[in-house]
Amino acid sequence: MTKYDPKYLNAEEKELMRDIKKMDTRSLKAPTDKEQRAVRKAARAFIRKESKMNIRIAPSELEQIKARAKTEGLKYQSLVKSILHKYVTGQLVEKSRKVG
Repeated sequence: MTKYDPKYLNAEEKELMRDIKKMDTRSLKAPTDKEQRAVRKAARAFIRKESKMNIRIAPSELEQIKARAKTEGLKYQSLVKSILHKYVTGQLVEKSRKVG
């Protein structure tokens, strides 16, 4: 498996990956010190502050989360963070259940 599994990329990301593969990196010039400082300054302005969180979870559930994360090509902490983000932003929706 590659670091970025194409089946998880949207069309724009796939196009970007294709363009990067076509690029002749030998023609690129190193950024000047001034350009590097400007990029670092801009990056610092957009760095998200994050808080750490500890939770207790049953070992069997953690193993299930780890197994699911592995099939998704993610670290289990990233999967949990993604699920929590989707929940709080209303993007995580329950599948409708069939009534018997």
